[in-house]
Amino acid sequence: MAVFDKIADSYDGWYSTKLGSFVDKVETELAFGMFKIYPGMKVLDVGCGTGNFSIKLAKQGCRVIGIDISDEMLDIARAKAKELKLDIEFYNMDVYDLQFEKGSFQGAFSMAAFEFIERPRAALDEMMRVVEDGGQVFIGTISGDSKWGELYSSEPLKSSSVFQYACFKTLEDLRQLRPEKLTNSGQCLFIPPYIDEDKISIETENLLSKAEKGGYICALWRK
Repeated sequence: MAVFDKIADSYDGWYSTKLGSFVDKVETELAFGMFKIYPGMKVLDVGCGTGNFSIKLAKQGCRVIGIDISDEMLDIARAKAKELKLDIEFYNMDVYDLQFEKGSFQGAFSMAAFEFIERPRAALDEMMRVVEDGGQVFIGTISGDSKWGELYSSEPLKSSSVFQYACFKTLEDLRQLRPEKLTNSGQCLFIPPYIDEDKISIETENLLSKAEKGGYICALWRK
């Protein structure tokens, strides 16, 4: 989608802010607490964007292939992987039509991409197809019924950003995609998007987890 090409150069900048860095930290901890990684594991990173999680997976010894529909995002991902001397393959590919044989991967992984997936069951089924029997399929996405979902659905932010194309899901939406294969689910990012910078901390996150819905939701399936 051309709109993602337009934001590719600025995409990583937010993660260098205090809030962006904290968001990345809690989302990564939840994801890697659920998705079990081992050296040599072959993983497909769906909607890899600028390669942030492809790189994290590769650094933990995974053999990674990242796919996305933005050539500009993929170019940045390739440059970052090359600079770090990581052997990651990146391709422009649609999640609804993955160009891999059945059972090609031990795991399929997707972070911050399913916000823009209009047919999540079809996408999940295709991810399941390319994973071997017993393999893992993991999806993490912004929660539609959280303060973060409210922000990204609000005007004028929505109409002036890529979130005009978003199709937000709830945790229950994820759980119902393939309930017979679901093995785990969770949420994080309980702090609100407009939190004062001096209040950004794990202590605040843990305190708010008792009263708020998580802004980021994850689910794990086993084939």
